[in-house]
Amino acid sequence: MRRPNIVLLALMLAALAGWLGFESVNVAANRIVAGTGFHAHEIVGWPGSVMSCLPLAAVAMLAWRPTRVRLCWALALIVLILMAMPAWLAIAADRLVDPSLPQSRLGIGPANWLLLFLLLFSLVELRVRLALSRWVTWWLVLPVLAAWWLALTTWLEPLALLREYQVRSDPFHTAVLVHLALVGASVGISLVIGVLLALAMRRHAGIQRLVFSVLNILQTIPSLALFGLLLAPLAWLAANVEWIAALGISGIGWAPALLALVGYSLLPMVRNTFVALSEVEPGVIDSARGMGMNDRQVFLQVRFPLALPVMLEGVRITTVQAIGLTAVAALIGAGGLGTFIFQGLGQAAMDLVLLGALPILFLALVADALLGALASRLDHRRDAGVSG
Repeated sequence: MRRPNIVLLALMLAALAGWLGFESVNVAANRIVAGTGFHAHEIVGWPGSVMSCLPLAAVAMLAWRPTRVRLCWALALIVLILMAMPAWLAIAADRLVDPSLPQSRLGIGPANWLLLFLLLFSLVELRVRLALSRWVTWWLVLPVLAAWWLALTTWLEPLALLREYQVRSDPFHTAVLVHLALVGASVGISLVIGVLLALAMRRHAGIQRLVFSVLNILQTIPSLALFGLLLAPLAWLAANVEWIAALGISGIGWAPALLALVGYSLLPMVRNTFVALSEVEPGVIDSARGMGMNDRQVFLQVRFPLALPVMLEGVRITTVQAIGLTAVAALIGAGGLGTFIFQGLGQAAMDLVLLGALPILFLALVADALLGALASRLDHRRDAGVSG
């Protein structure tokens, strides 16, 4: 007798309770008023509300006696539910939003956000249970993204999040570019410094404890405090050194943000690089030396390629961390997607907060998936090369 998949079963029961218990959407006449929340049964009636629960109940039943085939069916149902969510919002917009009020808007309610979170969590659970590769997972996510893109460009004009984007499309695109530039620059600089520090620690073992102590202390400083600590010295340098001022460096803006991001990125980068270079099998190094390779050839042709997958894990961790931390840099005028988050908090406009937060989440997920897949692929190639 097979045991139930408790995780998937609990997620589906929580999804059913949230879908029936919380408000599905929120409708407001304009951006200023709070609006009115509507449950699922208030949109399509109780029969329609029960019908909308059937796919979730079916996944729960499949999780009760799980086999690989049943889990595959559960995975397909979850993907279909995710694809159907924008259609549900389109139905709600058609039935609840008054077309005679051009400023009226439809907000996504807590039931939909909870359902989205639990379904994505379920995808992770099924990916692990079915041992799916990262690429298979992304192929499953693509139709979901396509369904949402189609709905946003055709049926969901009254969606509050979309209206916030339409009003701020140009600043939004600029903020995305600034955010990516800060992340790319901080990760690139920390990678160069991290490799140099790791090589120095391998050559001079005495500085290892000092370097890690300094980086650990730097990692414990809160981000806002570090921005504040950098403000005064950078402002002084800009006021007293002409070429620094000519570069646009000042106490606020991109300069303190970049320095802080590099500081936070160094610990995972240095640690992974040092461990990766140190844990290459000594027998492999001895074999390379036995073939007549000098130190430079051993490093470039043997040690570095074998260490690269672990080094990429450090790059992955650093990149995801930097994508999130860059949002805080908006508080010191560095720009980026964090600008919309703090503007939304100041105006009590949650859709504006989401306009900044959701792209950050998406960028972090994409970076994690791509760099993780690349590291895994290089790891498999390394294992194949060693075994061969």
